[in-house]
Amino acid sequence: MRIAYYTDQVYLHGGIEKVLAQKLNYLALNTNHEVYLITTEQKGKGHCYHITDNIKHHDLGVNYIRSKSYFSLRNLEKVPKHIYLLRKKLKEINPDVLIVCNYAFDFYFIPFICSGAKTVKEFHSSRYYYAKGLPNTSLFNKKIHQINNWVETKYNHLVLLNEDERKYYHSDNLVVIPNAIAQNPKKEIIKRKNIIIAAGRIANVKQFDYLIKSWALIAKKYPTWEVHIYGEGDKTLSKSLAILIMSLNVPNIYLKGVTNILETKMHEASLYALTSATECFPMVLLEALNCGLPIISYDCPHGPRNIITNNKDGILITHNNITAFAKELSKLIDNTPLRDKMRKNGLKNISHSKMVISIITNYMLGKYLLNH
Repeated sequence: MRIAYYTDQVYLHGGIEKVLAQKLNYLALNTNHEVYLITTEQKGKGHCYHITDNIKHHDLGVNYIRSKSYFSLRNLEKVPKHIYLLRKKLKEINPDVLIVCNYAFDFYFIPFICSGAKTVKEFHSSRYYYAKGLPNTSLFNKKIHQINNWVETKYNHLVLLNEDERKYYHSDNLVVIPNAIAQNPKKEIIKRKNIIIAAGRIANVKQFDYLIKSWALIAKKYPTWEVHIYGEGDKTLSKSLAILIMSLNVPNIYLKGVTNILETKMHEASLYALTSATECFPMVLLEALNCGLPIISYDCPHGPRNIITNNKDGILITHNNITAFAKELSKLIDNTPLRDKMRKNGLKNISHSKMVISIITNYMLGKYLLNH
């Protein structure tokens, strides 16, 4: 069987890129399937996460301008070339299954040029705010929404990351397959550092400003503790976050930039914090549990509640409540036995979890791709 995964790039740090690399590696090293990776704008750069040489990687070199909308004129001019190159590559590979990981303009034409192959579209972000704003949006946007709904019916399967997302879709081809993690158990570090870690792309949806404001309420009480925020992205937003830290005079909180050793940093830390506006099924929380980190997270729509068992391996906080977040964070800092208990529960839960890459990948292939 020939399986092709399709995305824009795999040189940037991100949850989609990481889980894609894990799936590719599992399929290439543990099955007899031929596995391909097709990208549109790799730009000659290396893989951010390790991808085995068994994977045949084909880059189309379309190179959309990432700083502009896909619907901008300069990007729309690239669409005919994109369609031609993708059609040519699909004819060459002749995949049995094409799995689309990213969300870009090609969403609209892939089902119509991929004859002979089953098409699977994965959705890695929540539609909560999109659906919430739809009733008050323009007539034009409502028409686009109708078109989107129609195009979605043309895929063989739409893959959602959690059951809560079902209500935002109008197709009968929905499949819920959560993200998964490759378990790499390490010897537990006996002495962890007084570090609270957060990670993700620097984007408004991640709401790192909420974490900064929460820490500002309690930081002076904990002079031996630090908050480390890892990630790259919007440079303007990064500057705004740095200015916020200075304006609030918040001690011991650092924007650390991107790191290639996030797992190591997690093993050294004592807590993981998430203050996102919305998530879908955040890989970073699976990684935190796998590294023995208790989690404190907003109960945002919709991912964290599908991963964290409240008051067992983490704490879910009322969404966007800065004061409540600071209060519960303070409790965790003060209570070492509670952190140790949550750490053990988290490691136990992830080891017994169905969210392991081998289980998820075989489930996906067997139940939804091979037999339908």
